[in-house]
Amino acid sequence: MDNIDIEEMFQSLGPITIKRMFGGKGIYHMGRILALEVGDEILLKADDTSASEFEAAGARRWAYEGKKGKAVNMPYWSIPDDAFDDPDEMARWVRLAYEAALRSEK
Repeated sequence: MDNIDIEEMFQSLGPITIKRMFGGKGIYHMGRILALEVGDEILLKADDTSASEFEAAGARRWAYEGKKGKAVNMPYWSIPDDAFDDPDEMARWVRLAYEAALRSEK
């Protein structure tokens, strides 16, 4: 996904910064990472407070294969499908990701 598309997706927050990392991109707002681009998919940050909302909406949690083939769950989730057709829904999920990023700093 190109940076212009990513910026459009996160426009409800205001300015974002996109940095290359781990073969993908990190997406930041106000200095806090709130999303990743991994393999052309945007993954939003969630935590114990918001993960259940992502799961209920049908989002998938990102995991990678760690040592000895064991899955390692990360605090990032796919964007629910409905958000791609509704800017207000996208703004809601992006806001949840930023709130999770704020909580993780404490």
